[in-house]
Amino acid sequence: LALMESDDLLALGELADTARRLRGGDDRVYFVQNLYLNQTNVCRVKCKFCAFAVTQKQAGAYTFTPEELVEDALRQRELTGFTEIHMVGGESPHVDFDYYVEIVRQLHEAMPDVHLKCFTASEIHHMTKLSGLSHEEVLEELRDVGLGSLPGGGAEIFADRVRKLIAPGKEHPDFWFLTHDTAHRLGIPTHCTMLYGHVETYEERVDHLLRLREQQDRTGGFLAFIPLAFHPENTVFERRGWRHTTGSDDLKMLAVSRLLLDNVPNIKAYWIMMGMPLAAVALHFGADDVQGTVVREEIFHAAGARTETEQKIEELVRFVRAAGRVPVQRDTLYNELRRWHD
Repeated sequence: LALMESDDLLALGELADTARRLRGGDDRVYFVQNLYLNQTNVCRVKCKFCAFAVTQKQAGAYTFTPEELVEDALRQRELTGFTEIHMVGGESPHVDFDYYVEIVRQLHEAMPDVHLKCFTASEIHHMTKLSGLSHEEVLEELRDVGLGSLPGGGAEIFADRVRKLIAPGKEHPDFWFLTHDTAHRLGIPTHCTMLYGHVETYEERVDHLLRLREQQDRTGGFLAFIPLAFHPENTVFERRGWRHTTGSDDLKMLAVSRLLLDNVPNIKAYWIMMGMPLAAVALHFGADDVQGTVVREEIFHAAGARTETEQKIEELVRFVRAAGRVPVQRDTLYNELRRWHD
């Protein structure tokens, strides 16, 4: 809390960068070449912070078939040669569990060398409701047809007070932890997130980070933590006067995350949310990853993000170098694929 309440932003950055280096970090900054897919924007939950979800009867609603997703991905692969597909979507009540299994199976069969990072913990929980299976059975079935890892979405803020305000129809946070705990024990690595900058207090941010740290102590399966700044545009929050977080709050959040999460190896400065110039500054505030090429991100852009929906590798390399760091293209599991030397 003292860190969150501090106004000495540069000291926080120096502390976080020192902590990163003491824990084995060096000048390398990672990014991945990835494609974002959304299988559907139809969702049964009405989260108040979301500008992406619709009902099936609303204009613009879509649900792609597994075949359409494969065709789209193969077409994109000819252009970019991505190594990861990051796929999340709405919790549609109009599909069954086999729909998800077929998506993973067909994508994996079409591109066996591409890592499939698919479905938030909320979506996995939704699949247990659709199928009547346990979280373990759902994850095993998806893993066996090609699922590689889980993204960290659906965490929002774990505090009950906050969830009742921003996502009253969403499952209890205990199910987020059950999903990730189960995935780790099945050998499926995952990521973790926090959506901040809405109605939460500093105490609730710190509680969220401590709970993630305790989970990591138990299973060690989180690859990275990604703090996500709330984008209020096109949501009820915008009508109530909410605005984007400030750059200083974003940098503070990254620095405190790096200091507190001593057991999570990587902290991402998500450029799609904060823009590349601020993400480059964040590399001096504890971050060691700028996410990736992020071809066609839709969820933050539905909420008014003004950033590009894709960064070319050359641009990522340029920004990382300008920050005095060494750009490294990685795969999802942080294996080094290419390094740019001066």
